[in-house]
Amino acid sequence: MSQIKQGAILSYFNLGLNVLIGLVYTPWMISSIGKADYGLYTLAMSIIGLLAFDFGLGNATTKFICEYLAHDRQDKVNALLGLVFKLYLALDALIFLVFMGVYIFLPDIYEGLTVSEMGAFKVVFIIAACYCILSFPFIPLNGILTGYEKFVQLKSCDLFQRIFIVITMAICLIYGYGLYALVIVNSAAGIITIALKLLVIKSKTPLKVNIRFWDNAELKRIFGFVIWVTVIALSQRMIFNIAPSILGIFADSAQIAVLGVAITIEGYTYLFANAISGMFLPRVSKMVAGKDVSAVQKLMVRVGRLQLFICGFIFIWFAVFGREFINLWVGPGYSAVYLCTLLFLIPIVIQLPQEIGITYIIAANKVRTQSYIYIGMAAINLVLAIPLSKFYGVTGLAVAIFTAFSYRTIALDLMFHKRMGLNMIVFFRDTFGRLLLPFALTTIIMILSNLIPVESWFGLILKSIVATVIFSIVLMTFGANKEEKTLIKSIIFRR
Repeated sequence: MSQIKQGAILSYFNLGLNVLIGLVYTPWMISSIGKADYGLYTLAMSIIGLLAFDFGLGNATTKFICEYLAHDRQDKVNALLGLVFKLYLALDALIFLVFMGVYIFLPDIYEGLTVSEMGAFKVVFIIAACYCILSFPFIPLNGILTGYEKFVQLKSCDLFQRIFIVITMAICLIYGYGLYALVIVNSAAGIITIALKLLVIKSKTPLKVNIRFWDNAELKRIFGFVIWVTVIALSQRMIFNIAPSILGIFADSAQIAVLGVAITIEGYTYLFANAISGMFLPRVSKMVAGKDVSAVQKLMVRVGRLQLFICGFIFIWFAVFGREFINLWVGPGYSAVYLCTLLFLIPIVIQLPQEIGITYIIAANKVRTQSYIYIGMAAINLVLAIPLSKFYGVTGLAVAIFTAFSYRTIALDLMFHKRMGLNMIVFFRDTFGRLLLPFALTTIIMILSNLIPVESWFGLILKSIVATVIFSIVLMTFGANKEEKTLIKSIIFRR
């Protein structure tokens, strides 16, 4: 198998494990350490995630490595990484100072915590912050492995990290260890994984970092890319990251909980359908170097159809079985999750099959135009979210996000068609158009099967298995082309 195919298999296995953990393991962990400690753990991780922002340097590293390797310039890669690592060290020192300032003011920021909770939270914060500071300079490792197309090794390291965390944390919970052990386990797993990735880079790539390299022109070129990637990342955070705070101003905690469940389901869908997109940056970079737009168009259709197989089926499954799933998973009182999740999923089902186009934007260094689109998306969300949340609660907020996402998709399609040379009419014809029949047949059959009321996990799982088998048969008969059938068979039978 190719590196991309094997990497895709490992990606989906890893994602499947993450979903299983989310559905089964997390409730056990909460019941073992208690809701209060789990809340402290979640709070600490959210602060770390918010402050440990890499300012787009991770994407810049991948983009420039792929660009230089496409021109067979290993010396430029060595110099680039020397410059990037020094920039990361400088940012790491800044993050350290920020963490110190936040730590000092923790009691003032979180006045709702009791004295004992604040004491525990400070310990958790210190452990998590120390890990963040130690690991931050190594963020480019993923970009390096992607640039050298070492997808199997990269995904294997990520899979090892997840399995190590699950097994070790399970042992800790069984023997009664609490909150601190969980944070230490996560940190230890991250450090070990970093060591494994360094070992892979040393043994599997010709990389020799030129730590003495410094070039103002190259630095300016990197920042010319980074600043717009940072704008894009910040604009994306103005959707789901800020949504709970907006809802918290105008609604109650119950509606925030509804939003959290809907975001979780949307996140799983995005991860499953988008697991393989980043693997194609090296290939697209070579196409850009050769000015082969037609090859990008063909790749976009090929990958887009595969992604549509996944996210399209997930959307249909949720549309038909979603109410039953939500009731079984989180219980009654979350009926609004269904509508909110559908509003989140509709735009991403259209957007995700086009992710090769986003990769093309990065490879062609057109992120500045993309950033304008994302700024517009964030602005639309903020302008609509505040009044809609005030009058309609979580449903109004979901409508605002749906509108913002829809704008992003339409604007990107226009950019692909008019600015990037991609024929989006042909793309939609060859992806959505030619898969309309199998999706329609599957939807009808799933609706008919759902007329049988079975309110249990066993019933839902049984109906889901039947639906998956039916979708697979219909897809292989009416939807998949010869190349896709060969690919699917080769993955199933490991050929």
